[in-house]
Amino acid sequence: MNPVFDEVKEIISKGNRIVFFGGAGVSTASGIPDFRSATGLYNQSVGTTYSPEYMLSHSFYSKHPEEFSNYFKKNLIFPEAKPNSAHYALAELERQGRLQAVITQNIDGLHQKAGSKKVIEIHGNLLDYYCVGCGKTYDQEYVLGDEGLTRCGSCGAIVRPDVVLYEEPLDEEKMLAAVEAIAGADVFIVGGTSLVVYPAAGLLRYYRGDQLILMNMEPTPKDGLADYVIHGDISDLLGRMVLDGSN
Repeated sequence: MNPVFDEVKEIISKGNRIVFFGGAGVSTASGIPDFRSATGLYNQSVGTTYSPEYMLSHSFYSKHPEEFSNYFKKNLIFPEAKPNSAHYALAELERQGRLQAVITQNIDGLHQKAGSKKVIEIHGNLLDYYCVGCGKTYDQEYVLGDEGLTRCGSCGAIVRPDVVLYEEPLDEEKMLAAVEAIAGADVFIVGGTSLVVYPAAGLLRYYRGDQLILMNMEPTPKDGLADYVIHGDISDLLGRMVLDGSN
């Protein structure tokens, strides 16, 4: 028995204003690689001299739009991926009326596929696309129908994903919504994130309570701020805490 696991499970079972903030580690159990682990995207060979970080920057997109398009279609889109126990556990907490928001750095849309509706995607997603010329919107199916660069069927301009690239600012309205949700939480669960990317990692400072729970495979720079730290696969942890015995 793990006393910390049992205590955190009890806290979650009694929370009435739970907020969750997660990153790439939430989706690894769904077959989507994270970014910074030994097997993550940033440590994979991409057959080019460019670093993955640079290939996901606004500068690279502006200078090499076709290479950017090829890269994200090959390495970031997983249309067959399905939600895992972490996604379903959070959707269940929302169904019970006890989870106020899921704040995610992920761009895969798996929280919504699991049934969550109160999702704040601070980095956007790879389900929605728009024309940089006329603003016409497109879906993932349309974009995957083309190899390489996708162009607008109306004006011919580039169609890009509705995601926040490196060097681009986060959406102010989404960040404000995230801050408000965190400030009003009684239980704040943070998981599957290295907590090294700012300004997202700075969101922890807005929590006012004393039930900050960190769930990650590895230690993070913010572990010292947490009231409870559990190391392990967040899909397994949340699944056992929430779904086992749920109605």
